[in-house]
Amino acid sequence: MLKVDLNCDLGESFGAYRMGRDEEILNYVSSANIACGFHAGDPSTMRKTVKLALEKNVGIGAHPGFQDLVGFGRRDISMTPKEINDLVLYQIGALSAFVKAEGGNLAHVKPHGALYNMAAKNKEMANAIAEAIYQVDPELILFGLAGSELIKSGEKIGLHTASEVFSDRTYQQDGTLTSRKEANATITDSKLAAAQVLKMVREHKVKTIQGTELSIRADTVCIHGDSEHAVEIAKYISESLVHAGIEVSRIKR
Repeated sequence: MLKVDLNCDLGESFGAYRMGRDEEILNYVSSANIACGFHAGDPSTMRKTVKLALEKNVGIGAHPGFQDLVGFGRRDISMTPKEINDLVLYQIGALSAFVKAEGGNLAHVKPHGALYNMAAKNKEMANAIAEAIYQVDPELILFGLAGSELIKSGEKIGLHTASEVFSDRTYQQDGTLTSRKEANATITDSKLAAAQVLKMVREHKVKTIQGTELSIRADTVCIHGDSEHAVEIAKYISESLVHAGIEVSRIKR
């Protein structure tokens, strides 16, 4: 039987705002990437989200991003590899403390937003992120864009890696995601998102916005928790995978 991890970016709010929606989404995913307070979230939200994930038996991952609350971590910021390493190390440590306090284990790390997209192309940034993860715990799984420098850096240093694909984003011919500045960057229709996921998981291919098909590895599928239709998309994709005989299962450390 085919298996795939279904992950979602969560805890990207403050206080009680959006916690209800996060709790709903956790019914349909197998892994949660929890914001660490730099691009979104705060200590209380981090702890609440960790507790919810543990209650739902969902794998917990740190979701470190640039220190950019105003830009939601989606603006490119120039930093040295050492600064990137410190940035990621600090945020993993913060979330790991909450997970440990609640009796759980941190399973993976997935960079957020601009940090993720820049590291997908920039080898020095990718190395700095992979090194930070390895320094915390070499058994942590690194989630990165399929075919990216981030995956290559993780494998090189000896980390477990999970090649990530996106249910609600469109692709370019080089395997990168379409910039959010473009009108066709996101997929909001649940059926279209599910169709893209099924093609990636079963056929290892994705159709680009240029109309070509790109070979792709799909270990884990992302649904963005901040999108307006996140719960609807998560539910539909989860049900579509099960209906197709594909098991939704978290990636074990």
